This record gives sequence, structure tokens and C-alpha cells, in this order.
Amino acid sequence: MKKNLAILLSLALVLALFSGCSGTTVVYSPVSTESSSSTPSESVPSAANGAVKTGLAIIPSIGESTSATAEAEGEAKYDVTIAAVTVTDDGVIESCIIDGIPGSVKFDATGAIKTDLTAPVSTKNELGEKYGMKAYGGAKYEWNEQVAALAAYAEGKTVEQLRSGAITEAGTAADADLASTATIYLGGYVSAIETAVANATHMGAQSGNELKLATINQVSSSTAADAEKNGIAQLDADVTAMTMDGDTITSCYIDSLQTKIEFDTTGTIKTDLSAPVLTKNQLGENYGMKAWGGAVAEWNEQAASFAAYVTGKTLADVSGIAVDERTAPTDADLSSSVTISIGGFQALIAKAAASSN
Repeated sequence: MKKNLAILLSLALVLALFSGCSGTTVVYSPVSTESSSSTPSESVPSAANGAVKTGLAIIPSIGESTSATAEAEGEAKYDVTIAAVTVTDDGVIESCIIDGIPGSVKFDATGAIKTDLTAPVSTKNELGEKYGMKAYGGAKYEWNEQVAALAAYAEGKTVEQLRSGAITEAGTAADADLASTATIYLGGYVSAIETAVANATHMGAQSGNELKLATINQVSSSTAADAEKNGIAQLDADVTAMTMDGDTITSCYIDSLQTKIEFDTTGTIKTDLSAPVLTKNQLGENYGMKAWGGAVAEWNEQAASFAAYVTGKTLADVSGIAVDERTAPTDADLSSSVTISIGGFQALIAKAAASSN
């Protein structure tokens, strides 16, 4: 653990941003190795004895955002649900982690931002009791404890078994043991698990490997409105789901979610809050790195290439990847398909490895 924390601290100095869009519902979908020459299919093993699939779901909601009025500040409000799983070829969930990102950017009726954009954006699991369900809502268990109970309940079950026994039609816990801890609405979290299972693919993980989930989040790219342009309340959330065998990464997937909510100089929200927002992986070529930036490969292809490159490597190997002043890789094998900064990728992996989830 000391070694992992040391790596995390050193990589914190090279946090880089890798984010791009707007909207409301996102699900993770694996990059197709058939359509992407930058995703090395030879590094993704087929099913074998002990092999399990790694899956991820990212489901954000921005529907509770509000415009500013003379009486109250406006708020761009984000609630992102994330689920990571490993699952067998028979559909049995071997391990499961659930987390959430409660982001918020406030602005007034002149379009000025009122939120400290330098403040950290923690996940609900990271907040723990500071999330306040017990202190302010009178709950018996905090949010992180309740979703951990659901994740534990899901392990050893298929999605069908989970759906048939976990929740009522109202979305609350149906199982008595689960209900003793989880009293919140569970329907959305079960849907996230279901999506993660549906999207799971063989990336190298083996049964018994430890599943890890980490995000690096920020709102520092937000800008106030002025006479020339709308303001933007922007949440960037970079996510990795990966598995480890000791200090070695056995599977890795990286994605990036960016939500942009525009508002004008009266504090009125101009973004369609019902429009879908896509992750960079979902955007694919529509992200535009090749079309507009002349890149050798699109962002999703480069992220997939990096993830495949670090699979089978140790944390020390990942932190030791040679980079230039932009933290772009200089290793010939990696730089042939990855030309973007990888500092943020390295930091994300280090954070996941050091996590106890």
C-alpha cells in the first residue's frame, strides 16, 4: 500500500485533463476492435479457463439543473452514477462496485459563477458520512454503505436473478437482508449494474482478480457568461475500471465524460437538459481529433491503445513510461498509436490501484 500511495503522490503532479460535450444519459460501450486499428485485438484474450469480462457503466443526470432568478442562484447540477463489474461468460457477476459523482456549479442572474472552481469534486464513496444522509436525512446508513450492500448482494447473481429478487416495482429493496441496509431508491443502480454487465468484454481479467474503480473529477473549466458568449458550467469526469493481480494490471478501460451546461448573462440555462451527453468513447470519430486536429487516431482509439499497453504491467511500469514535456509518450511502441498526453491516464490508474473499493 505504501508503494501504491507513493506512486499516486508522484503522479498527482502530472494530472492532465482528457475530456469533451453536453446532455443527460450515458452508458459505456466497449471500443470495437474491428473498427479501430488502434485497439490491438491481439492483446484482448478470448474466453478461457478462469477468464472473466470487465464492464463499466456511466449514467449521468442533469435534469435537476435550474436557471437563476432574482431571488435564487442558478445551479448546474450533475448526478453521475457509475458501476463497474467483472462477470463470467454465464452472466454471473463476480465483483461489483458502485459510485456516484455529485457535481454542482452555481451562477447568479448576471451570469457570474458563484462556485469555487478550484474545490475538489469528490465522489459519494469518497465523501462517506460527509455526504450527509445520516446527519441531515436521518438515514440509518450512509449512501456509500447502502450501495455497497447492493453491490455485495449482486455478486454471485445474474442480472435476471438480481432484477427478480433485489428490488420492488417501486425501485426499493425487496430482499429483507438488503432492505435492512439499503433504504434508498435502488432502481437506477440496478440499471447501471445491468448496463455494465451488458457492456462487459474480455480484456484480460481472471477470476479472483481485484476489481478497481476510480474517477478524477473537476469543474475548473467552467466560465462565466459575458456579452460575447454564454457561460459554461462544466463537469469533467475521467473514469477507469480495471482489475489487478497483486501489483499487476490484468484489465483496464478508460473513458471520459464531459457535461457542459450553458447559461446567459441573465442566468438562464440555454442547454437542452433532456439531450443525451456522450462520453468520448461513445462519440468516437465525432469527437473530431482526426477530422479537426489531424490526429493519427481518435481519442477513444488512443485511450484503448493505452489501456491495452498497460495491461500486464505493474504500477511501477506505468508510472515509468517515458514521456515528453507534454506528458505524451515517447516509447516507440506506444507513441505510434498514442500521441495525446497520458499524464492523466497514469494518475487515474494510480488512484484506482490505491483505492480500497
